[in-house]
Order: sequence, then structure tokens, then C-alpha cells
Amino acid sequence: MKLGGLLLLCLHEQIDVDALWGTAASGGWRPSSAPRSDWPAPPSETNGYLRVRCNGGLNQQRSAICNAVLAARIMNATLVLPELDANSFWHDDSGFHGVYDVEHFIRSLRYDVRIVESIPDINKNGKTKKLKAFQMRPPRDAPISWYTKDALEKMKEHGAIYLTPFSHRLAEEIDNPEYQRLRCRVNYHALRFKPHIMELSNSIVNRLRSQGHFMAIHLRFEMDMLAFAGCFDIFTAEEQKILKKYRENNFAPKKLVYSERRAIGKCPLTPEEVGLILRSMGFDNSTRIYLAAGELFGGERFMKPFRSLFPRLENHNTVDSTGELAKNTNGLVGSAVDYMVCLLSDIFMPTYDGPSNFANNLLGHRLYYGFRTNIQPDRKALAPIFIDREKGHTSGFEESIRSVMLKTNFGGPHKRISPESFYTNSWPECFCQTSAANPADKCPPDNVLDVLDSQLTTGGNDDSESVTTNSTAVVDK
Repeated sequence: MKLGGLLLLCLHEQIDVDALWGTAASGGWRPSSAPRSDWPAPPSETNGYLRVRCNGGLNQQRSAICNAVLAARIMNATLVLPELDANSFWHDDSGFHGVYDVEHFIRSLRYDVRIVESIPDINKNGKTKKLKAFQMRPPRDAPISWYTKDALEKMKEHGAIYLTPFSHRLAEEIDNPEYQRLRCRVNYHALRFKPHIMELSNSIVNRLRSQGHFMAIHLRFEMDMLAFAGCFDIFTAEEQKILKKYRENNFAPKKLVYSERRAIGKCPLTPEEVGLILRSMGFDNSTRIYLAAGELFGGERFMKPFRSLFPRLENHNTVDSTGELAKNTNGLVGSAVDYMVCLLSDIFMPTYDGPSNFANNLLGHRLYYGFRTNIQPDRKALAPIFIDREKGHTSGFEESIRSVMLKTNFGGPHKRISPESFYTNSWPECFCQTSAANPADKCPPDNVLDVLDSQLTTGGNDDSESVTTNSTAVVDK
């Protein structure tokens, strides 16, 4: 069943839960990241090598990889396989090779950029030397002009540059739809997890789905996010001490008042609040829920109310029959599996989007994956309702929750409005219509891959080591 805007609105503002298990109405749109205008193949001669170090967690790194490919295209550079700074965040040294399918990554982007796994040695005066990359720190959200001027100048001077750190180092809003579609090709096609991660994720999804629909919830009630948000007062004195110490060590000093933060929706939803939202929407205790989360701060006393409302709870450890994830709970592999299970779930519910790259990237991926249903609580609108409930004002509680939720987007195409990220919503750049009123929205021709292949072999990069002419490249029409 298709969901559209307020098709869920029925008598007495009830929500049709059965409809939520389907996908949202597409309005005739479908995902498409293939070029729609002239897109020359990368030339055999480039301006130099681009190295980047992607810092942060798995999904922050994922966005950085997309930006690195685009930066290489903009500068006509050869991209060196991006480095994943896993140690600083996950204490996991899997790296790009340990998480992603490298061969698929390079092959999928052969129409866009040259990619090598390392900077080759150079021969100079009969001697073999290492080419040393010139290190630079890009400005945050740097404009394209920084890459075409500052970075390119140093690349031509030294032959290679090393950009570090490389998180949020290229502006998201770029007035060039072809550049944005390249980001989508990287994010939704080229970046494929290694086969063993995909197999494990699919086995978990199959086990969950063997008993019907299931919902995935990103329960962001973890120490780092609570410390970042400054939401301390609901915890014991000892727990508050831990949170304040974590905040002091990891975030800039700032005066935060819990009651003020809570009132404007800046605090992550508690597990109990998540359960109350779902129950008010009409989900009952037979609903199967997969929890994607790290270690919940405060432990079982916060989970108990949620578990009493929704006892059919699972996580990747409870449904992993191989036992592999028990050894990778805090690593990139565990995060990758959680990502895939949330992507493939019937419904996805992030409880704290804010600065959460995991939730934001998934919302964008699920939109591109076929307008899959998302439940996105409006914390600011919900806060006064929960505060009133805590004061004993429970009359009309569920109706008030439903009224707020009916005003949210459940996964259909919608205009991107700041501060919503391009990685959260790539519509309309990465979508098309077969019958479009606007020519810019028209789907590319069916032979788009043939055109790109011909450009690759006649005018562009024909280096057999870095390009494979396998016609199974993952590029949408």
C-alpha cells in the first residue's frame, strides 16, 4: 500500500498502521543518479594524486568518501583509495579494505574518476622515489573554488596532496546537479560493503522477516549523544558526573540548562518516550523491533518501560546465528550490519537525527531505495506533551501525539529545506520522472551506459589496471 502526505489521516486523526508497513507514494519519481548531460570520461592524464583521511564514524566517513570522489572529479585528479581513520573513533583498524568491496568501488566509478590503491613510485634521473603528498587542511564546507584554486595549485606543484582531516570539507549545496548525482552514485552504488557483511546482514533480515514485518529503531540514548545534548538531570548523581566529564573532554564549553534543552526538543528521546509514541500511533505489543544502538546509557531501568510496551525486541547479537558480531560489537563491522538491517527494514525510526550521521544517511538511502517508510518524531513539538504528562496531565495524551506525528513526513519525496542535509534528502537531483513536465527531471535514455562506455574507450581513460569495462556497473538509468 502506498502512503502519501496525509493519506494516513482518517476519522478522529487515527493513523493507518497497516499502510505504514508499505512504501510512501512516489509521485511518479524514481531514483536515478546517471548523468543526464555531457559527462566526459576521466582523461588518461590527470593533474596529480588526491589522498584524503576520512575521520569520524562509519557514516561520517561515508559522506567524506562521496566528497573525496567529487573533489577528485572537480580537480581532474587521480583519487587514492580513501583512508578510514577508524582507530580514533571505533578502535577498529578494518580500514576501507575491511569494510567495503574495493574492486566494486573502483569499477563502479570508472566513468567518473581514476582511482588507485596507493600512490605509485616515480622514476627520476634513473632512480625510483616515493612521491610525497603535500599535506593541507581544507576549510569546513569548502566551496568548489577552494579545490580549483588553492588545492589544485599545490597538487600541480607537488604532484600529490593529502587532505586531512576530511569530514565536512566540501560544501553540500552545490548548484550543479551532475555533481550531486555523482555523490549519489558513490553513496548508493559504489560504496558496497564486503560480501561477508552483506551476507550476514541479509541473514539477519531474513530471520527477522520470517515472522512478518519488522521495524528498525536507531535508539540514540548513548553517552556521547546525551553528553553532547547536555541532557543530564534524569540521571543519578554518579551518572551525571560521567556525562559531564565526557562533555568536558570532548565538546566545547557551553552553558546548558536541562529544562530549557528539553523544552525545545534538544534532548534524545528516552526509550519509554519512543514506546509511547509508537503505542499512540497504533502499534501494538506484537510489533517486532530491531534496535540499532550502542550501549544504552543508564542501563536496564530505562529499557524496562519500553520493553513492557514492546517485548519483541532484537538486536544484531540476538539474531546473529554466526556469533561473528559478538566480536565486533563496537567496530565498523557491527555498525555496517546495523546500517544494512535498518536500510532493509519495513519501517525505520531514528530517535535523534540532529548530528547523527547514521540516522541522516539512512533516511537519504531509504528515500533513494524506493521511498521506504520512515517515522521521524518532531521532538520540539512532542516535548511539551511529554512534559505535561510528567506533571500528571494525561488527558488527550495519545491524541496529541498522533496530531504531531500526522504532520511529519513518512518517507515520500519532499523539498530539501535547510538544515536538512543533501545526504538525508537528495531529491530532486538524484530522482527522475519518465513523463516529466520539467526537462531537467526527465529520466536519462535507456542507452546511457552505452554512451558512457563509448566515451570511456574513445576519449578518456583506457588504463586497463584502473578501469574495467565490465558492463555490469551499478549506475541507475
